Amino acid sequence: MPIVLIVEDDPGIQDVLRFLAEANGMRVVAANTCDLAIREAESHRPDLAVVDLGLPDRDGIQLIRSIRTWSQLPIIVLSARTLESQRRAAFDAGADDYVEKPFSVPDLLTRMRALLYRSASGDRPDGIR
Repeated sequence: MPIVLIVEDDPGIQDVLRFLAEANGMRVVAANTCDLAIREAESHRPDLAVVDLGLPDRDGIQLIRSIRTWSQLPIIVLSARTLESQRRAAFDAGADDYVEKPFSVPDLLTRMRALLYRSASGDRPDGIR
């Protein structure tokens, strides 16, 4: 069962993401701040992270950069930020995908499954998770 780290400070959205992931055979670890997300990522070694950029303690871009210093786990940004420069900054920090809020549930699940599949099949450059 793949482990998904959901980093979202809105409790309602976090609950929806948890329900969707669990209903699709994924185990969920959740965090509502960057600091907690780093601790959860280090202790649970998730197979995928879904990261909001607007977090209360730091910007999600900083979280992505921090994770990238020690892991290549697939990261999907899920954000209300729609400017192209914000999307580019997320990709430059190391995000693998970017989904804008409001989001399509089937689309998000498809993207999650695709990244989990590629990661599990060893299609990551260094094989680190």
